[in-house]
Amino acid sequence: MEYMMHALSLAKLAIGTVSPNPAVGAVLVRDGEIVGRGYTQPPGAAHAEVVAIQQAGEKAKGSTLYVTLEPCCHYGRTPPCTRAIIEAGIEEVHFAMLDPNPIVCGKGRVELEAKGIKTVVGECEKDAAITIEAYIKFVTTGIPFVTAKFALSLDGKIATRTGDSRWISGPESRKYVHFLRFANDAIMVGVNTVIADDPSLTTKCCGGRGGTAKLQPLRVIIDGRGRTPATAKLFYQPGKTLIAYGQVAPETLAAYSKTGAGLIEAPGKRGLINLSELLRVLGERGITSVLVEGGGTLLGSLFDEGMVDKVIAFIAPVIIGGSRSKTPVAGKGAAKIADSLRLKRVITERMGDDVMVTGYTRD
Repeated sequence: MEYMMHALSLAKLAIGTVSPNPAVGAVLVRDGEIVGRGYTQPPGAAHAEVVAIQQAGEKAKGSTLYVTLEPCCHYGRTPPCTRAIIEAGIEEVHFAMLDPNPIVCGKGRVELEAKGIKTVVGECEKDAAITIEAYIKFVTTGIPFVTAKFALSLDGKIATRTGDSRWISGPESRKYVHFLRFANDAIMVGVNTVIADDPSLTTKCCGGRGGTAKLQPLRVIIDGRGRTPATAKLFYQPGKTLIAYGQVAPETLAAYSKTGAGLIEAPGKRGLINLSELLRVLGERGITSVLVEGGGTLLGSLFDEGMVDKVIAFIAPVIIGGSRSKTPVAGKGAAKIADSLRLKRVITERMGDDVMVTGYTRD
């Protein structure tokens, strides 16, 4: 258990830099001593197991490998990890969980056992699954993992009656939001949020990633009728912006193209966007995870259609009041309390003066 927990801590170091691959950690142990450590490198570079084997060198022979996911057994951008394990002379492999990817899913274990290598599966499985929750959904459905994030006052408001929303949450919460942006492939907002807040939607954490265009999350604007100003700040930040539109005039599309933004036509009913189709297209483009930052109309639609997988809410000790003040989730909502969405696997944490509530929409 101790060595697998260490491998999990290594896996977390890969979050935000390895998509669409899973963030995996590996530890090699020989005679009670850790002789190699590794975590997944960016796509095209070594996987966690190979990094650990290279670090161990000759000490890998006769060792035991602890890895957070079943080693791959197929050729992708890199050779199979099972081959590296066999060639290194490793005697035993513990992995937290089988790889849900149909290309692997048990085949890696079979290959190792066929070469006389003992395998043990299931240590820290739940923790390992949380670390790669987006990867699990993506490889089994082709659809990105969707996280709804919002900050609200103690009385359930996200803005005052005049629309002012800066800042409800405290500095610790806002810093963590930059990590969430770093960890996700894309950030999604509705056009009303762009108009009201003119956000940059960039991440400023993790070793200067905020200034690197290649590593910024994709910014996705939901804009059924083309109301996003071509002067919006987010068009001129590092990274890429994508507008999902429905009924938009050709001259408006031309103005967006001049900003360098990508365009996806996904018309839905009543001038809205077909969010199901949009998520499918994003999945086809290799987007495995989406952080939705509002506003209420977009979040309401996603909740109404059952598309949200995870919720992260920051509750600040602030009272805003006002019957016309905005709430985080609009849409149709539930007609009865019994029909309300009750989160599962709920965790609460302190973030300075705020409380962060994390939960899942499904078991």
